[in-house]
Amino acid sequence: MVKVLFVCLGNICRSPMAEAVFRHLVKERGLEGKIIVDSAGTGNWHVGEPPHEGTQAILRKNQIDFSGIRARQIRKEDLREFDYIIAMDAENVGNLRRLAGYDQTGVIGRLLDFVPDSETADVPDPYYTGNFAEVYDLIQKGCEHLLDTIIREKKLCGTKEGK
Repeated sequence: MVKVLFVCLGNICRSPMAEAVFRHLVKERGLEGKIIVDSAGTGNWHVGEPPHEGTQAILRKNQIDFSGIRARQIRKEDLREFDYIIAMDAENVGNLRRLAGYDQTGVIGRLLDFVPDSETADVPDPYYTGNFAEVYDLIQKGCEHLLDTIIREKKLCGTKEGK
């Protein structure tokens, strides 16, 4: 079982959006029994809250299910349990690496690092910019490339035709 954790600052905008989008892609490709997806924040301000209203709206617009997603703070054991710990920006990568110390066993990286020739490295925080549509587009593209990478690296086969 491959375990993927998306991380942002508060776990109400970007990382739950990525969790929902990635779950959708995993389901589309028939990989539900092979990949587990979760999200967390490096901060604890929003623990227990559902995704931000802007995140909910853009996910609804794109018919992406986000049921059951609630904010939580990352735990040190997450860094040992997850194979891919995917942050939305460099600041969160730094926070994750500090938290991990020498305990890290999974890949820690930025989502857009998986997108070849990406013009941007960080997914901007729509909590401050309000641009949930731009963030959705970046996350969608990043998640597609991340899933392709995981399928290739872990030699996974889905059950849907052509995938």
